[in-house]
Amino acid sequence: MSYTYTHRRRVRYRECDPMGVVYHTHYLDYFEVGRTEALRDAGVRYRDLESQGIIMPVVEAEVQYHGPAYYDDLLVVAVHFEQMPTVRVPIDYTVRRDEEDDTLVTGHTTLCFMDAEQRRPTQAPEAVREAFTTVLAT
Repeated sequence: MSYTYTHRRRVRYRECDPMGVVYHTHYLDYFEVGRTEALRDAGVRYRDLESQGIIMPVVEAEVQYHGPAYYDDLLVVAVHFEQMPTVRVPIDYTVRRDEEDDTLVTGHTTLCFMDAEQRRPTQAPEAVREAFTTVLAT
C-alpha cells in the first residue's frame, strides 16, 4: 500500500540562476510545498499539529539531479508515501515537466514527529494514523 499526491507549480523567475535554470536549492522548497499539500489532501494540516504541540522537522534530505528545469516550466511534483507514519515519516519525490516523462529530479526526506515543548521524538498522533489508514488503503 502507498499514497502518491501530485502537485503542480510553475517555475518563477526568481527561482532561476542567470542562465534561466532552476537553482538547485529550490527543489527542497518544491518538496516542502508538495508534502504540505499531500498531508492536507490526506486530512492532516501542519497548523493543527502545531496547535497540539507537535512539530515535524526534517531530519534527512537528499536530492538527485537528472536534468534542468527552466523559468516558466510547469512542474509536476509527485510526493510518495510508502508506509504508515510512526515516529519518522519517510517521503520520496519525483519532479518532471508537465506532459513529459523525463524525470528532472528525485529526492527523499525523512521527517520526525516531535513534542514541541520537550523537543523529543514522539509517535504520530492518532489523527495522522487514522488519515493515513484511509489514504494508504486506496
